[in-house]
Amino acid sequence: MSQADSGPSGYAAARLRLLQEESRSGPSRRSGLAGLTDDWLSALFAGAVQETGVRGAALVAVGGYGRGGLSPRSDLDLLLLHDGTADAGALASLADRIWYPVWDLGLALDHSVRTPAEARKTAGEDLKVQLGLLDARPVAGDLGLTAGLRTAVLADWRNQAPKRLPQLHELCLERAHRQGELQFLLEPDLKEARGGLRDATALRAVAASWLADAPREGLAEARRQLLDARDALHLATGRATDRLALQEQEQVAAGLGLLDADALLRQVYEAARTVSYASDVTWREVNRVLRSRSSRPRLRTLLGGGPKPPAERAPLAEGVVEQDGEVVLALAARPDRDPVLPLRAAAAAAQSGLPISLHAVRRLSVAAAARPLPVPWPAEAREQLVTLLGAGEPTVAVWEALEAEGLITRLLPDWERVRCRPQRNPVHTWTVDRHLVETAVRASSLTRRVGRPDLLLVAALLHDIGKGWPGDHSVAGEVIARDMAARIGFDRNDVAVLATLVRHHLLLIETATRRDLDDPATVTAVASAVGSAGTLELLHALTEADALATGPAAWSTWRGSLVADLVSRVAAVLAGDEPEAPDEVAPSADQERLAIEAHRTGEAVLALHAQAEASEGGEPEPVGVELLIAVPDQPGVLPAAAGVLALHRLTVRAADLRSVELPGELGPSGVLLLSWRVAAEFGSLPQASRLRVDLVRALDGSLNIPARLAEREAAYPRRRGVTAPPPRVTVAPAGSQLATVIEVRAQDAPGLLHRIGRALESSEVRVRSAHVSTLGANAVDAFYVTDAEGAPLPEKEAAEVAGTLEEALRA
Repeated sequence: MSQADSGPSGYAAARLRLLQEESRSGPSRRSGLAGLTDDWLSALFAGAVQETGVRGAALVAVGGYGRGGLSPRSDLDLLLLHDGTADAGALASLADRIWYPVWDLGLALDHSVRTPAEARKTAGEDLKVQLGLLDARPVAGDLGLTAGLRTAVLADWRNQAPKRLPQLHELCLERAHRQGELQFLLEPDLKEARGGLRDATALRAVAASWLADAPREGLAEARRQLLDARDALHLATGRATDRLALQEQEQVAAGLGLLDADALLRQVYEAARTVSYASDVTWREVNRVLRSRSSRPRLRTLLGGGPKPPAERAPLAEGVVEQDGEVVLALAARPDRDPVLPLRAAAAAAQSGLPISLHAVRRLSVAAAARPLPVPWPAEAREQLVTLLGAGEPTVAVWEALEAEGLITRLLPDWERVRCRPQRNPVHTWTVDRHLVETAVRASSLTRRVGRPDLLLVAALLHDIGKGWPGDHSVAGEVIARDMAARIGFDRNDVAVLATLVRHHLLLIETATRRDLDDPATVTAVASAVGSAGTLELLHALTEADALATGPAAWSTWRGSLVADLVSRVAAVLAGDEPEAPDEVAPSADQERLAIEAHRTGEAVLALHAQAEASEGGEPEPVGVELLIAVPDQPGVLPAAAGVLALHRLTVRAADLRSVELPGELGPSGVLLLSWRVAAEFGSLPQASRLRVDLVRALDGSLNIPARLAEREAAYPRRRGVTAPPPRVTVAPAGSQLATVIEVRAQDAPGLLHRIGRALESSEVRVRSAHVSTLGANAVDAFYVTDAEGAPLPEKEAAEVAGTLEEALRA
């Protein structure tokens, strides 16, 4: 930058031109922006020195700016260093002449004024200050002053490493706990989350201590990708933000030249995974070195001052030993001649709960590339994979180590398509690949429930393998699972079972929560799909493991009880029993009492009953609350009741509706009986009397439910995010012999069930029962409807009802 352009306006214009140059991006733009800023600050410093007469001072860049790169909205970390000889007033004037032009341009500034002694003292008291000074770089002024500070700070850091590094590790762990893991977050913080830019900086600090070093392969590229993503985020938002929000991901992806937001997240996750794995290996090495140092005096005493003895090596498996808290290869191991060794070492590590050493994994990776496993795998390889998957929680760390060095995709090439693949449904906690491993971990605790634990564990690993392909992932996954199971070495019958498990891994949970289990067609369809009692047993365990590994919203005691009920019915059919059409169930005493009261008063009557079920520990767990409503049979009951529940923030899990004919002496009028299973959205349950009052008002028209719901939505608007896909309403083919099944998939929202009820009411159909399932922001509801006489709808009429309902929900 020329002297004429050294003023604030000239710098601002040059900065803008640089940011708008499409050819300058990534490291080139960051270094160019840092160089441009250096020139401007140097000119400011020179002018300020000339005006104030201060000598023995230097302007020093620290932190990210000190590393020689600036993102578009990065703040400037600056230290005004002086030798202590200048007058305090002159020094303050010098600082003002530098800081104020920066502030005038609206740039964020982190600044300080210190002597070298003060800087070292502050660094000794504040770890974050010390970390920033490790990257100190001269911008202008006395170069010797800056070099002396940098040398002293580095010496202090290395001398204090045994004390400082544990403190730094603790900071990293606290931040990870607070911010989460970048590689699994839908809206990650590129800087603060685990595996982000802060952790990359921490690894530089560890390397500067000379105590340990991070694995360098891929680390620089991972850091570059995270910085590139942050640059694009700054340009897209115009703000100094590090959080990659959902609504900005498409624009950021376009700025990086990527296909879409999923490609962006996958690239960011890959980078974060590299940083996270390097952090794990590095901190493990730091702790090993520190333990070794602390034990040296005692060892010398015990050994009479002699040399340290070699570390003990305890055998774990053929070619695999434990040494110094890690799994390493035995001295006689020949990975180039033993293609099963990678799986044997991994299984031994997971079973012993130990990490597998970086050196061992790299040796195994090189050997696996040179001599891969034969296809199909030998029996030992298959057994070692099953052992690895069945080890429980330690499997995760071992699997991540193998994956970091490319071993998993060498063993299972189809794994590449699901690796680091994001799942945008907020119900899911993990990426696709990590979810598969987590499902295997959950399945390992269920292996005592099944006759073929090996098939359960492998099915858990493969059940979502089709998510890397277009179309229904269960259908695609069935084909891939067949190929992978044959590759692993299973025989034809086992391959068929695994393919069935993958194809139908959602069958039990979807049927149990969305279909009428009393309908013979429901149970018969599941039995036909499953085929055998052994497969049903495996599918039951896989369903539970999959749901538990998905996230807290995907499984509950209530869901588990529904699945168990379905499995019991299907098992009876597979054993030869024929499902019978359900008899008309007589009302319970409580239901009959309510029905009589509703008939007598001519108004709605309600009762709330908490329900509980024994858990595995024997203590009862709440599974919801039963809400019974009896009301004289009349139009509009379903939408009115659903609307009242929405106003009182009650979530409906299931609903059953039927007419009850009262004994003749009570009169000819029927009563509509509604049995709802509900739960409070938050807070405690409302009183039944309040629900009754509002229901009576809704039925007589004095309570305008749509208006009240609209008022609440306006007062508490939902958080903006990605636009939800439009609702979809379909008729389930052959869903029931007793009714027509209308399935609704839509964005969950207050009053959704009320709107559905109004639309069905306008179509003049009767709702026999409703099965409500909410997964994150998505509602998947099934309604069993009939005509006025209680018969299933003709095909054409059913399609018209579905179309009318879909139009109403889109409006």
